[in-house]
Amino acid sequence: MTIAHFAATSTFTMSVVGLALHRTHLVSALLCIEGMMLTLFTALAISPQTLNLTSTTIQPIIMLAMSACGAGAGLALLVATTRTHASDHLKTLNLLKC
Repeated sequence: MTIAHFAATSTFTMSVVGLALHRTHLVSALLCIEGMMLTLFTALAISPQTLNLTSTTIQPIIMLAMSACGAGAGLALLVATTRTHASDHLKTLNLLKC
């Protein structure tokens, strides 16, 4: 395992642990998900170099674009939640109420 693979694996694992353990605020959950997406982007961008491939792929760019769209949607949900509930605590959100 190279240092790049170890760094990507440990960063992804820390983001998953952060998402699982620290879910008090919506902002922290969104930041953990964004960290996971950036780690996947880095792993997809590094993998052709570690495999000694001459061609680069378009997959990291597409994944980064989808991640940006997801971050925009997450921020829109954060603003809407903060306006309606006056906080971003996940415990105050009730999915049964509309």
